[in-house]
Amino acid sequence: MRNHTAVTEFILLGIPETESLETVLFFLFTAIYLCTLTGNVLILTAVIWSSQLHTPMYFFLGNLSVFDLGFSSTTAPKMLFCLSGQSRAISSQGCVSQLFYHFLGCTECFLYTVMASDRFVAICHPLRYMVIMSHRVCSVLAAGTWVGGCIHAIILTSLTFQLSYCGPNEVGYYFCDIPAVLPLACGDTSLAQRVGFTNVGLLSLICFFLILVCYTRIGISISKLGSAEGRQRAFSTCSTHVTAILCAYGPVVIIYLQPNPSALLGAVIQIMNNLVTPMLNPLIYSLRNKDVKSALRNLCLRRSFALENK
Repeated sequence: MRNHTAVTEFILLGIPETESLETVLFFLFTAIYLCTLTGNVLILTAVIWSSQLHTPMYFFLGNLSVFDLGFSSTTAPKMLFCLSGQSRAISSQGCVSQLFYHFLGCTECFLYTVMASDRFVAICHPLRYMVIMSHRVCSVLAAGTWVGGCIHAIILTSLTFQLSYCGPNEVGYYFCDIPAVLPLACGDTSLAQRVGFTNVGLLSLICFFLILVCYTRIGISISKLGSAEGRQRAFSTCSTHVTAILCAYGPVVIIYLQPNPSALLGAVIQIMNNLVTPMLNPLIYSLRNKDVKSALRNLCLRRSFALENK
């Protein structure tokens, strides 16, 4: 007999242990979400329209901004809707669509690895950088991150929603994350839990290991540079990426690799991953990057000039 979904909608119970803080959290998360949208749109616009940013490094940064926009938009609107006192119900199709979060999360994980590889080639093989990281190679690597994330999400989503949901429909979380939805299934969830834990954990560890290898080699190469100015320039180029990686991987490790994490702690860290990190990435990459700041300044001046001539 084929599995079918008897439950047509789920009820999101929201962030655990925050029953009296809805109004405060609504305004706080709204401000963070608006900053996330503004920052990533500005970065993406600068990468597209500024010729000085048409390099592999900024091509991948533009991809990161796209993922950050989707990452936060997958869960934030419904969370804010619930915090404002509106209906907490979400259709089963809407619940499935929120698992788009895993597609974006996995793709971003791959992208951080690709960005680390890009920095490795730039610093360890500078004379061959533009040959190795050609437009074709960059396009293939970017497409590979999208395809890899898609495969990952299809596996997790199909394993989760091929099960029957015929009983309780209250999701004890603020969005339809797999660990929150699986306990509501009527069938055996052991396979989905094992595959989900192994898939997410294994992919994260492999990507983190590859990033660690790249930056170990980069560190060795930087230490061999003759001039202090050269070392400073190379370190500055990589430090922004390292900071972004730490912001992204910290929450993933704590959420998925703890056997019995606290519900509140898990929610706080997940929100950091969904909202705070996407907001911080534009700040990390713009405040510490002269090229991005220059491109944003030129865009603002161009926009002001166009408005004055209207």
